[in-house]
Amino acid sequence: MAGRGTGPDFVEALARGLDVLACFDRAHPRMSLTEVAAAAGLARPTARRLLLTLEELGFVRSANGTFSLTPKVLSLGMAYVGALGLWDIARPHLETLVARTGESSSMAQLDGSDIVYVARVAVPKLIALRVDIGARFPAAQTSQGKVLLAALSPGELAATLAERSRAGLPPGIGRSAEQLQAELTQVRARGWALADEELAPGVRSVAVPVRDGDGLVRAAMNVTVHAAETSTERLLGEHLPLLLRAAGDISADWALWQSRPHVEISLQRTTGDTAG
Repeated sequence: MAGRGTGPDFVEALARGLDVLACFDRAHPRMSLTEVAAAAGLARPTARRLLLTLEELGFVRSANGTFSLTPKVLSLGMAYVGALGLWDIARPHLETLVARTGESSSMAQLDGSDIVYVARVAVPKLIALRVDIGARFPAAQTSQGKVLLAALSPGELAATLAERSRAGLPPGIGRSAEQLQAELTQVRARGWALADEELAPGVRSVAVPVRDGDGLVRAAMNVTVHAAETSTERLLGEHLPLLLRAAGDISADWALWQSRPHVEISLQRTTGDTAG
C-alpha cells in the first residue's frame, strides 16, 4: 500500500494511484468507492479523486456506482514486455512447441517472491488452474518460479525468501527454506525444474530458463499438463527435450535481437532546407 517509500523523491500520490489499480482482480472486477478505499487503505475522498483521475486518463470506467478497469491498463504491462522485445521473439517458438506437444506453454518473470505470466499459448483442456497474462503465483510452488529463483545470487535469494517470511508465508508448500534451497541447487545444476501438483491439484509442469544476450536468466518457460493424463515420465522424457530446444532457440533469437545495430537519427528541418 501507499506510504512504503523512504527516499526523498518518493511520490506518494503515484503510489496510491497504483495501489488503486492493483485492487482490481479476477475476484473483484467491479468495486464501489467504499470497497476501493478499504482495499487500498485510503480515505474515501482520496480514493474518489484517484478513481476520477484514472477514469479521465482512460484506465478506469464507472457505471451504476461501481468502478472497473479498462483494457487500456494492459498497455502498462505490454509496454514492459514490448521493451524487452521478448514476446515477438518468443511467440512463434511457443506456438510451435504447443503444436508439437499438444499442451499449453507459458513464459513468466520473477517479481519479488512471485512469478508474473508475460506470455502464453494455451490449448483448450480442462485443467484445475486458469492462467492469464499478468497472473501471479508464488514462485516456489511453480516450475517457472523455481527456475527463476535458482538463477538468483545467494543474497538475492535470501532477500526473496525473507520477503515471504515477513509476510507470514512459508517458502513453499510442505517444505522448509533449507529444503527449498537444496531443490534449487538441483535445479541450477540440471537446468530445469518440475512442479508436481504443488500449485494446484492435477497441475504438473516442467520449466527451463530463457536467457538474454549476456547469458542472464531473464524469464522461464514451461509445458503444463494434466497429471491424470500425462505422467511425469512422459513429461520429462517427451516434452522436456522439446521445451529445452524451444527455450534455446528463443534465447538465441533474443541475443541476436539485442545485438542488432541501433542508430537514432534526428531529422531537423531548418530554414532553407529543401526536399530535393
